[in-house]
Amino acid sequence: MEQIEGKNPVREALNAKVRLSKVVLAKGSERGLKEIASMAKAADIPVEWQERSWLDERSRTKAHQGVMAWRPPIGYVELPNLVSYALEKSQQPLIIVLDGIQDPHNLGSILRTAEAAGAAGVIIPRHRAVGLTATVAKVSAGAIEYVPVAQVTNLSQTITTLQEAGFWVIGADMTGESLHFEADFTGPVALVIGGEGKGLARLTKERCDFLVRLPMYGQINSLNAAVAAAILMYEVVRQRWVAD
Repeated sequence: MEQIEGKNPVREALNAKVRLSKVVLAKGSERGLKEIASMAKAADIPVEWQERSWLDERSRTKAHQGVMAWRPPIGYVELPNLVSYALEKSQQPLIIVLDGIQDPHNLGSILRTAEAAGAAGVIIPRHRAVGLTATVAKVSAGAIEYVPVAQVTNLSQTITTLQEAGFWVIGADMTGESLHFEADFTGPVALVIGGEGKGLARLTKERCDFLVRLPMYGQINSLNAAVAAAILMYEVVRQRWVAD
């Protein structure tokens, strides 16, 4: 079973009608956790009240906020299904492709932003990258329940698949030929974000239709992957807002 920790992740799992096996709440926090207890009971999900020390011993994130739950393992979607869903969802779908994100906090944050920005889904590599863990779920604040995630073996082939489906594949890299706000993000777009430290792999860069960069005026030459992803996703949102 997959462990979920924290008020927002458990609340969103309940909102999304995830069939939780049970919800455990900390004694002494009855008033603050009344809503979650009521939601679980309404869904006929067992609710237990335990000492906070019981939750502390079992917590993986060390930030359970007095709430833990268990659910079947979070499943990945197949790439063809994600592409079909994206094209059905919008005439201008946005898919986020992550090239080697290894920090679960970054992945969780990117999922949260992707959900807020209306992205159709996220693609991650199967190897040398973090998957959908309890920490990712906690940081995503429930977004993991709403954003489809495909896990692929070959990222280069995946980019080709997206291009053949009609997506413009745009990579974020400091060698990009244009600034992010100079690029055209309208139409079906797959936005490719590199991993911490190394950025985009050479082959990934070569497969992209073009690269964009963020303007940097300080002494450091790169941003946190989740921050860069958020800036770029909301540039996509801005351009489409203006176009409408």
